[in-house]
Amino acid sequence: MSLRPGPPSVSEVIAHRMEETHMATQRASQYKTVIVNGCELAYVAQGSGEPVIFVHGSISDLRIWDKQMAAFAENHRAIAYSRRYAWPNTEIPDGVDDLVPQHVDDLAQLIKKLDAAPAHLVGNSRGGFICLLAALSYPALVRTITVEEPPVIPLFVSTPPKPQQLLKLFAKRPRTGVALMKLFGTGLGPATTAFKRGDVEGGVRIFVRAVIGAEVYESLPPEIKQMMLDNGKGLSAELLGAGFPPFTDADARRITTPALLIASDKSAALFRRLVDRLQQLLPNNQRVDISNASHVMHFDQPVAVNHAVMDFIAKH
Repeated sequence: MSLRPGPPSVSEVIAHRMEETHMATQRASQYKTVIVNGCELAYVAQGSGEPVIFVHGSISDLRIWDKQMAAFAENHRAIAYSRRYAWPNTEIPDGVDDLVPQHVDDLAQLIKKLDAAPAHLVGNSRGGFICLLAALSYPALVRTITVEEPPVIPLFVSTPPKPQQLLKLFAKRPRTGVALMKLFGTGLGPATTAFKRGDVEGGVRIFVRAVIGAEVYESLPPEIKQMMLDNGKGLSAELLGAGFPPFTDADARRITTPALLIASDKSAALFRRLVDRLQQLLPNNQRVDISNASHVMHFDQPVAVNHAVMDFIAKH
């Protein structure tokens, strides 16, 4: 006869949470830190040579680049950092907007502080948008940019979009209009509603399922889902804040820094449409499409992405 274990006691639950906190603290302590614009940012650096700086997107942090660090460190100085308010840095205070221009300036100052200019920048999603804006505003600090499906939605509409902007978009680029409405309707809108009622876990889940696909989300390892939750408050601030800064066709055409555009086949359709537009606008770009990959393609297909980025960097 076997006995089923009963529910954990209060003391066991407290002990488990204390152990989780202790382990998280230990993981955080392994990183170096640098003060940038009055904010302490965690980073990790490996190897030597031309600097390659990895810039993560929303609901992630420097851990999302674990599959890149050793590979790039063989021939480069590989640096991954957690942006302002991302784990394990101090989280964003209540009521504060997480503005993109602040991250652009942080990146520029980080490059200077780490004596990494000019750097090759590799950015995923929101991090890719930050890399584009850094190349626009601080071209002397940037050697190349690699951007994985940056959400350059302001090329078409503001965030949130205005009705007249949507009408114009549907008239000129109907596929992009449909993709935009689908992402806002199934992801950004419902996630924002969840965050407004204080449901951070629900908001993260809705957002990620819309961006990378429900099946891909369900197959993510537990540690990646936990990383997303670790950064959920930052995503809440992004969606409840002022949105993306202006970014026009003229701005894109002014970016003469060599650019590698990377798209995937499993992320939301809007991201491929945005990469298509950047391919038309950026004066010095090449494009790679990664198969069997989601919006975090460097995690899904690290070998293919690493080779593509290294080949691109080698040309510049």
